[in-house]
Amino acid sequence: MSLPTSMNATVIDNGKAIIKSVPLPQLDDEYVLIKTKAVAGNPTDWKHVTFGLGPNGSVVGVDAAGEIVKLGSKVDTNKFHLGDFVYGFVHGSSHRRPDNGAFAEYVALDSKIAFTIKNGITGKDSIPEGPVDCLEAGATIPCSWMTAGATLFYHMGLKMEWEPKDVQRKGTVLIWGGATALAQAILQLLQKFNGYERVIVVASKKHEAELKGYGVTEVFDYHDADVINQIKSKYTDLVWLLDCVSTPDTFNQLYQCAPRDTKSTIFNYVGLNLDAIKPELRHDNISFDDTMIYSCLGFEVNLGGNMIFPANPEYRQVVIKFVELINDKLNNGPLQHIPIKVYKNGLESTIQIMEDIKTGKNSGEKLVATFN
Repeated sequence: MSLPTSMNATVIDNGKAIIKSVPLPQLDDEYVLIKTKAVAGNPTDWKHVTFGLGPNGSVVGVDAAGEIVKLGSKVDTNKFHLGDFVYGFVHGSSHRRPDNGAFAEYVALDSKIAFTIKNGITGKDSIPEGPVDCLEAGATIPCSWMTAGATLFYHMGLKMEWEPKDVQRKGTVLIWGGATALAQAILQLLQKFNGYERVIVVASKKHEAELKGYGVTEVFDYHDADVINQIKSKYTDLVWLLDCVSTPDTFNQLYQCAPRDTKSTIFNYVGLNLDAIKPELRHDNISFDDTMIYSCLGFEVNLGGNMIFPANPEYRQVVIKFVELINDKLNNGPLQHIPIKVYKNGLESTIQIMEDIKTGKNSGEKLVATFN
């Protein structure tokens, strides 16, 4: 198959995103090159653009799905073939590889953490929750689900044993932001891997039925002025508190739910720590943790300035094992994607999706752009 030497892509241009022609990304030995069919938006996309985390001219986007058009020299040809449909994660807006991001006509995916799928694009405007049986659905998975897997199996140390008879850990997990794609991935995994005795969630009550279908014990409505006191008065055994929204406000709210007389860990996804907690709220027995999903690619992570994180081989191996385990379980339905809203203007839609996520126009759904 003859490939072009250039492509259109959404790139960073002085704090905003524009579409321009750029060279095709370099194809490393263990990578596959795909012709992009669908991409999904994530909060990290607009944050890299707006906050200057990525360099000028770098290609934006982390979640991509498409058709393999070229194989790297060390790709496992028993698993991957030209013409196969795959979906996977890439570090868009990267300092190390600014030429490679999801929001482009061609994307290079790490085959070690790429998912395989049988079906292509459906062309539908919206897709209800269900098995990952098309590329629109596949595009929604990598960032959210790999982050969820890293949270549970690397940071929380749960065993990767599918549907064990006995619960793995005692105590209650609290998740703030239950309608987010990340939270719904975590909830399904906690259920299927029987992680903790109880899981409670803070979300809008309109999502209650869906969340309880994922094994949630109780849903608290974040609209309630006394939501923190409701939680504290009923659950004193919180061991992990996960902030799937991860703003300073939600982080401080979650912190207030933590028990004062037992040890617990507050987890977030943007690197917040004690410095973000109001001084008058601080107390002992709380530790902090966060994750860096870009570490799954196996390299040092550079987010600009002094934000440089060393390579983490153990983290990468956990994510590789996780992807191998859940690929079929996603495609065949025991694990399911959340509802999808589809935008059909290709790269132009990626800019709109970033704006819609930034301004909070999505709730309980994943935003996906499809390419002709």
